[in-house]
Amino acid sequence: MAFFLFLLLVAVVLGLIGTVAQGLMYLLIIGIVLVVADLAYVGVRWSRRSHHHLLR
Repeated sequence: MAFFLFLLLVAVVLGLIGTVAQGLMYLLIIGIVLVVADLAYVGVRWSRRSHHHLLR
């Protein structure tokens, strides 16, 4: 969970720098890619966790 929050924080900071600074649009794109990768990572972990519960 800490890894998720750290990547989300980095993505937000890169996105802010990319929008504020002139000519650093690639930082905004990197921030968006990080958010998408982070959400995919959490989605995979969440779906993997839900399959391990066995009903009795």
